[in-house]
Amino acid sequence: MTSQDFRAAAPRDPAHRTEPTEQQSWDQRIAALSSEHPLKRDEMANSALIRTLRGLDAPHTPVWFMRQAGRSLPEYREARVGTGMLEACLTPALAAEITVQPVRRHGVDAGIFFSDIVVPMKLAGVGVDIVAGRGPVLDEPVRTAADVAALPELPDAALDPIREAVSRTVELLGDTPLIGFAGAPFTIAAYAVEGGPSRDHLRPRTMMHADPQAWDALAQWAARTSGAFLRAQVEAGACAVQLFDSWAGSLSLADYLEHVQRHSTDALGAIADLGVPRIHFGTGTGELLAAMRDAGADAVGVDYRIPLDTAVERVGKRTVVQGNIDPALLAAPWPVLREHARDVLRRGQSALAHVVNLGHGVPPETDPEVLTKLVAFIHEETQ
Repeated sequence: MTSQDFRAAAPRDPAHRTEPTEQQSWDQRIAALSSEHPLKRDEMANSALIRTLRGLDAPHTPVWFMRQAGRSLPEYREARVGTGMLEACLTPALAAEITVQPVRRHGVDAGIFFSDIVVPMKLAGVGVDIVAGRGPVLDEPVRTAADVAALPELPDAALDPIREAVSRTVELLGDTPLIGFAGAPFTIAAYAVEGGPSRDHLRPRTMMHADPQAWDALAQWAARTSGAFLRAQVEAGACAVQLFDSWAGSLSLADYLEHVQRHSTDALGAIADLGVPRIHFGTGTGELLAAMRDAGADAVGVDYRIPLDTAVERVGKRTVVQGNIDPALLAAPWPVLREHARDVLRRGQSALAHVVNLGHGVPPETDPEVLTKLVAFIHEETQ
């Protein structure tokens, strides 16, 4: 199938597209941003990513990859020599350089701010580090009401390195938008309760029911912390944000609705007055997609576990979707990956608009040339 065949085979329903009144709503949404914010520039507002997140036609289907700034790039590994993960995240010049590396190399349509889910916890004064081969580990888990009450609040001044890193990144990116980053309250709280990574997140799920008041207080703290982290990035120049709920797939829909959704709403609500597009992504969350949308997202990220058109059926055709190329296929022969990408593009045509991404992050062993080739293919296929 040629790109011309692809476009002819699955035209979008024009009724799905943004109406003039919605354009006015968009202008009102971003009015609170400073006059120097990149979204106030026509070039940025009309970039492929931002137009797509607004539900408008774009010159091509935009593509970026979660974990695109990471170990798959030799320049990243070189930049990180002798520098720990959290140190790299909190060194503005280095964080900016790492964020921009995949944009230079692959020609993706956005940079994703180089950070980690636990960075806001670290900035708040929580004892946490990223242990090689294991992931984030807290000095002391948070498992009682007293533990929650002792959590420090995030001082605004502690976010200054984030603001500087974002400002540097925006300058380097030019007319390519930067996506801000934060962990969702459930994932942050799950790390806190477990004290580190977990297979089943049994402890936080138990805490929801055994001590719902303590859980609620912990999730509220996490929402405030993530919300402040997002706001600092947007005010410094991020043009969209993504809230990552890495562990929400361990939840039932009932538990998500009762114990989690409102806290994600609070985190996303921290930037509601600034009006930038908000993406919400989780892994294993096929049963939660509509609820995640209703938490306050303009676009919903879909992992690789369900077909994209099935996701559209669940969130409705008035929602932008993001995803969902299977990361496992990045190591498959090119014809296999190419046809899989075509299938994802075809299924994405049923949505209001579609941002191409992986159904999870870039595996560290991925050949960078494959990603570069994939970006070029998606752009050519959808022009």
